[in-house]
Amino acid sequence: MSTKILTVDDSKTIRLIVAKAFKAHTCTILEAANGVEGLAVASREKPDIILLDYTMPVMDGFEVLARLRADPDLKATPVIMLTAEAGRETVTKIAKLGVRDYLIKPFKEELLIERVGRVVTLKLKSAEAVRPKRFDDPINILVVDDKPAIVEQIRTGLAGTPWKVNSADQQGQAFDICMAQGVDVVLVSLSLPKDGAYMLFQSLRGYANTTSIPVFGLCVKTATAEQARAQQTGFAGMVTKPIDCTELKGKISRALKLETSYKYYQQREGILTLTLPNDFHAAVATEVSARLDEQLTAVVEAGGDKIIIDLNQIESPSLPIIEQVLATIQACGKLSLKSAVICSDAVKAGCRTYADSQSWVFAKSFNEALAALGSAASATTAAVAG
Repeated sequence: MSTKILTVDDSKTIRLIVAKAFKAHTCTILEAANGVEGLAVASREKPDIILLDYTMPVMDGFEVLARLRADPDLKATPVIMLTAEAGRETVTKIAKLGVRDYLIKPFKEELLIERVGRVVTLKLKSAEAVRPKRFDDPINILVVDDKPAIVEQIRTGLAGTPWKVNSADQQGQAFDICMAQGVDVVLVSLSLPKDGAYMLFQSLRGYANTTSIPVFGLCVKTATAEQARAQQTGFAGMVTKPIDCTELKGKISRALKLETSYKYYQQREGILTLTLPNDFHAAVATEVSARLDEQLTAVVEAGGDKIIIDLNQIESPSLPIIEQVLATIQACGKLSLKSAVICSDAVKAGCRTYADSQSWVFAKSFNEALAALGSAASATTAAVAG
């Protein structure tokens, strides 16, 4: 069962530090920006522990704690006080409040985890062995915008994925959908009336089953002030209009930490194959590079000694593709792995125009590449050294 940790602090930075500190644990992080919000969230969610700021606007930590202790349902909830004041008088006063512990700001994540771990049980996520979501898994996306054309643009742009796009035109309706339907990502217009986007964000952060939903702001590129405000509030990012749906897919993928390496790395007859798509762009390069060392290390640990780089989908080798192949071959060299590139004659000729590719091992097919690697280990090593 997930441990509920409520952070009550007017500093967004502190709340982000707390959320980051417990990412590796099975914790639900609830947030409140002041004491009044904190009491409301605590009453509704019954957290296992509260991290309470001592100095806050609206209602300070001292009054919040007094009200917690007066509430029969919350009086036993352990509290760790957070304070920027390290003076003896302040520390003595905090100790008399009946808190379980206190931390002086700034504090290290390791210390925070250690102090919280003294009070509640913390369990690492790695022990759960849960399969990470993949890019081709179904995902529920909620678009909150009072302009139907924007919703349709996003729905059309994501039509090639198994992702489902729902919509709402106001904050209250959107919140109800999030609570009832298991939404994975929210895209909300920053121009909703009466600060609807920010009210929705704060509402979602106050409930255990919605607090981790990434929220992106929708706005025009020139609305820099609104973008800055949303980012400072804690939005996962911005999606600017007109919407680039390729870029949107990447942002959603990163926010949800979707597994994408399967699109490029495959096992073929027990050999690791890296396939680069013809539509090779910066986002693809990032996805490929992010898993390269991990994939190559796995080959070595499994007793393998080679990798095939498949460029059969490539029509013309651009400089970014050459750079990606070169980086892959150099990484192979560090682990004493042999590598070969399979491609058409036209792509081979294009690659040969670059000095860095002169000593690569080329082949027209997978089997030919395997045969070449069987007798070209020294040539591959020379290519890496070059």
